[in-house]
This record gives sequence, structure tokens and C-alpha cells, in this order.
Amino acid sequence: MDYELMMNGNVKLGQKAPDFSGISTFGNVSLSDYKGKWLILFSHPGDFTPVCTTEIIAFTRAHTYFKNLNTELLGLSIDSNSSHLAWVYDIYRKTGIRVSFPIIADRSGEIARKYGMISSDVSSTETVRNVFVIDDNGIVRTILVYPLNIGRFIPEIIRIVQALQMADCANGSTAANWLPNQPVIVPSPQTFEALIARNAEIDKNRNGINWYLSFKEPPEKCIEVNKKR
Repeated sequence: MDYELMMNGNVKLGQKAPDFSGISTFGNVSLSDYKGKWLILFSHPGDFTPVCTTEIIAFTRAHTYFKNLNTELLGLSIDSNSSHLAWVYDIYRKTGIRVSFPIIADRSGEIARKYGMISSDVSSTETVRNVFVIDDNGIVRTILVYPLNIGRFIPEIIRIVQALQMADCANGSTAANWLPNQPVIVPSPQTFEALIARNAEIDKNRNGINWYLSFKEPPEKCIEVNKKR
């Protein structure tokens, strides 16, 4: 099986997220409901399974952090809506945690196939642990794929949204291990004159190692946005 197809289906970074609609634990939902917001669309292999249960609880506990980033959560599996309802009710009854976001019942697998959530090399009946970060313009910005037996690390998904939003706001990039409000990488110069000017700036400010890698503090407007979020 082609690895790119297995990982991403027909969905690629930078493209418009494919539209969808379906029944969920919150009623009918569609991608258009999230217009103007960032969206974490994630799939899970099955209801009443141990790893998935820990993830649903972890996403619920982190939902406020996502909301502060203008980001919503939307789960999906090919289980029925009745199964989803029974599962989230069992979680509520046993833990007191009320799942605060919809879970789509994709019984036909139409959405899962559209987004490449089913890998036949792993399972023909379960979605793997996909995460799609879709921005407020409906563009797919990040795709993560986890195996069936490994739970997702929710703080990293939050950090990804923060990094994408900061990079957009600051017109830059984020370095390895970047954390909110740390300096961002300045776009590399495109002319020789700009290269000379960049190296002079680095010599003066000690804000990089060479013309191709230098940093700047995030603009105040970006820091203020992060403070609010």
C-alpha cells in the first residue's frame, strides 16, 4: 500500500478540508459549522476501548485550552451514535466528566475514507488515531497519525495550534521545541543585499547564527493574542 495514501488518504497539507456532515452526540454537525474557528478533527478506533476512553477524557479536560485558542474539538469513529451516547454516558457515570464536544457516527465510513482515516494494512474496520488541524479558513494545516495502541499527547496538539497561530501572526517559523511567546525564526533573505544586511543585524543583536537562521521577538499583537488565549 502506498505510504502517502495510507497516511493522508486524499487529504494533504495546505488544501481545503473536504466538506462533510453527519449525526453526532450533539446532533447534526458539518464542517461548515466551524467556519471562522480552528478545528481539531480526530478519529478513534472504537467506543468502550481503553486507550480511546483515556483520550476522550483528556480532550475533554483540555477543551477550555482549545477554546481559548479559538479551536473546537470534533471526534469521529465508525461506531453508531447509540454506541457513542452509551459510551459518553458511561464515562460521565463513572468519572463525573461530561464529554464537551461532538463525536460523529460515521457508520458508512464515508468521512473516514475521505480523510484517509482507515488503513487496511492495520485494520479494515477501525479508524487509526488521526488528527487533522484545520484552520479558521478551512485549510488543513497539520496531519498526525498514531497507531491503534498509542494514545495521543494532547499538550503537543495544543502546542501545534499555538505554533501555527504564532507563525501566521508573526510571519515567521517556530524552532524545534518552541513554546508560546518564545522568539520566532525570521524568513531567510532572498537577495544578496538582504543577506549582507541580515548578517550585520546578527552581528549587532546576536539574534542568530548566520543569514539563514535568525530570530525575532514575536510582535506585541501576537503576544497579546496569546495572553488572551
